[in-house]
Amino acid sequence: MIRLNHRDPLPQALRGAIVALGNFDGFHLGHQKVAEEAVSWARDEGRPAIIATFDPHPVRHFAPHVPPFRLTTLDQRAELFAAAGADAMLVFDFGEELATMPAESFVRDLLAGQIGAAGVVTGEDFTFGKGRGGNVAVLRDVGATCGLGARAIAPVLLDNQVVSSSRIRDALKAGECDVAARLLTRPFAIRERVIHGDKRGRTIGFPTANMDMNHYLRPRYGIYAVTGQIMATGQMLKGAANLGVRPSFDPPREVLEPYFFDFSGDLYGQEIEVALHHFLRPEGKFDSLDALVAQMSADCVRARELLG
Repeated sequence: MIRLNHRDPLPQALRGAIVALGNFDGFHLGHQKVAEEAVSWARDEGRPAIIATFDPHPVRHFAPHVPPFRLTTLDQRAELFAAAGADAMLVFDFGEELATMPAESFVRDLLAGQIGAAGVVTGEDFTFGKGRGGNVAVLRDVGATCGLGARAIAPVLLDNQVVSSSRIRDALKAGECDVAARLLTRPFAIRERVIHGDKRGRTIGFPTANMDMNHYLRPRYGIYAVTGQIMATGQMLKGAANLGVRPSFDPPREVLEPYFFDFSGDLYGQEIEVALHHFLRPEGKFDSLDALVAQMSADCVRARELLG
C-alpha cells in the first residue's frame, strides 16, 4: 500500500484519482460503502483509487483534553484500505494549516490542485474546512468550477440505527464486543508492541504479554476472550486478556495483558494485534492470590469454549 502525505507532491501516476474522503477511524460498514463507491467509480473510468484519512484526528487539535478514542492506527487503516481495493492511502496531516483553511480552498487548491483528484466520494454528513464550513454541497459547487466531481453516500443502517464510530465506541465501553464486531465487520483489535511488565503472571502460571493502550479507545475494563496475531510471522494465537488497572496489585497500572494458550516464546518488543471477541467479566479485587489464580483458570476455560 502506497502511503502519501497531503503536503508532498503526488506521483504523476496517481493524479486524476477518485478519492474516498473521510476520517475513516474504524473503517466500519458506513466507511466501507464510501470506499466501495470510490473504487467502483475509479475502476469504471480507469483511474487510480485513493482513500484519504485524517491523522491526528481533528478532535485532537480542537479538544486535546478528550480521552483516547481511536479505533484504528494508521497501519491498521492502510491494510483495511488496501483490502478495500485502494491503490494508495492519503494522510491529511491535521494541524493548524487544515484547521484554518477555508472550505473553498480545501476543494480548489488542495483536492483539485495539489492532489489533482478527478472525483471525491464522502458520506452525506462529512464536513471540512475552517469552522466546518464545507459540506457535500460546497464540495459539489466548488468542485464543478475546477473539474472535480463529487458523490455522497447516505448513512448505512444496521438494526435500524446509523452505523457510526460513536456507536462502536459506546458498544466497546459497554463490553459489547459482538455489537462492535458487527458494525466494524471484524472484532475490535489493538496493535501494539509487547513491553516489559512486573512479570507477576509468570510466577503464577499465566505469563502475559503486556501492552500499552496508547491512543486507542478504552473498552470496558475486564477480562476478555481474545485472539492474537504476531505481526512479524502471522502466527495466530488464542487466549484470555485482562484490560484495566489490575486492582489486585499495587500500584494500579493500566495495561492490556493477554495470556496466550499453549504458547511459549519470547514476545518482548514484538508487535502483536489483539482482537477482543467476548467480554467475560469485570475486573475484580481478590482477597488472596489463590482466589485470583482460581478465577483466572476459570476465565481461561470459558475463553477456550467461546473461541472454539
